[in-house]
Amino acid sequence: MKQYIFLLLLTFGVIIIPSSSVAPCYAKDGKLLSDVFETDKRQEQLKLQDGITSPVVHDPVIIKCEEKYYLFCTGWGISSFVSDDMKHWKPQGGVFEQIPQWMKERIPGFRGHMWAPDIIYHNGEYHLYYSCSTFGKNRSFIGHAVNKTLDRESQDYKWQDRGIVIESIPERDQWNAIDPNVIIDEQGKGWFSFGSFWSGIKLFGLDETLSKPQEPQEWITIATRDRSESKENAIEAPFIYKRGDYYYLFVSIDFCCRGKESTYKMVVGRSKSIKGPYLDDTGRAMHRGGYKSIKSSSQEWVAAGHCGVHHIDGKDFLVAHAYSSQTGNSQLIIREIVWDVDGWPDIKL
Repeated sequence: MKQYIFLLLLTFGVIIIPSSSVAPCYAKDGKLLSDVFETDKRQEQLKLQDGITSPVVHDPVIIKCEEKYYLFCTGWGISSFVSDDMKHWKPQGGVFEQIPQWMKERIPGFRGHMWAPDIIYHNGEYHLYYSCSTFGKNRSFIGHAVNKTLDRESQDYKWQDRGIVIESIPERDQWNAIDPNVIIDEQGKGWFSFGSFWSGIKLFGLDETLSKPQEPQEWITIATRDRSESKENAIEAPFIYKRGDYYYLFVSIDFCCRGKESTYKMVVGRSKSIKGPYLDDTGRAMHRGGYKSIKSSSQEWVAAGHCGVHHIDGKDFLVAHAYSSQTGNSQLIIREIVWDVDGWPDIKL
């Protein structure tokens, strides 16, 4: 895998030189992708201006609590929004108002910018999972927090930190502990998928608390790229959704975070077992590089990706970010899924 290390040259910007310790992660015009931290601050203003119908977001997920819809996404302390109709969104600020000290100690240089959350409701609690990392490195961990309600006006509203689910350490691990997704199967067992680049997408069972891997641990690689197609193994952001007899595995391939020059694409495979193998429409397994493409670009939008699939109000919705072909901003898209006669998802951008 071609890898890089980033050097900051005072006020003159960033250069990129080869190394063996860091995975590629840079934006258009050679801009260091960690500059997204500052971009995220500037986008807070865009969220207020453009947040009525299409807020500026990365890596969104949605859940319904009582009669309101809640959106969580990458941001400082995990950004959140609320809506009465899933069309008009109001920013609520971060989930974590203060960053626990243990997070800073775990990852030197971590400043509270949390990535790619996932949220589920199970056994009377909302379970929020999130990633903490530094760009281009697999020094990462996935954390877990719970709350009885998402209504900030409720007396029961309080996020309780459950700590680390898993962590990855450079030189030790050939996987990256970011981009979590959790699904509860029909027997009530929790399953945890995650991963970005490195050795691909992993899956394991959770214990009853949904906070730790079940012992004895069994980890399965459920998706990876054909290295002849992607030498960087550009695959990430798993989301597993059960419909009918199948578990559908959605992932994103290629590169986000380059505005209109992004090449992100959504793909999918399916399996009758949550453990896989997940197959595309030709029968090729996703852990051997197979996938079925989902429409990810249009005249209006570019490189839709990091999608979640949610059953809300009797319908299936795909939720993702996509880059405006006009401004290059990464914005929220929500599309109802149409399932074809063979049971594969289709959307219109």
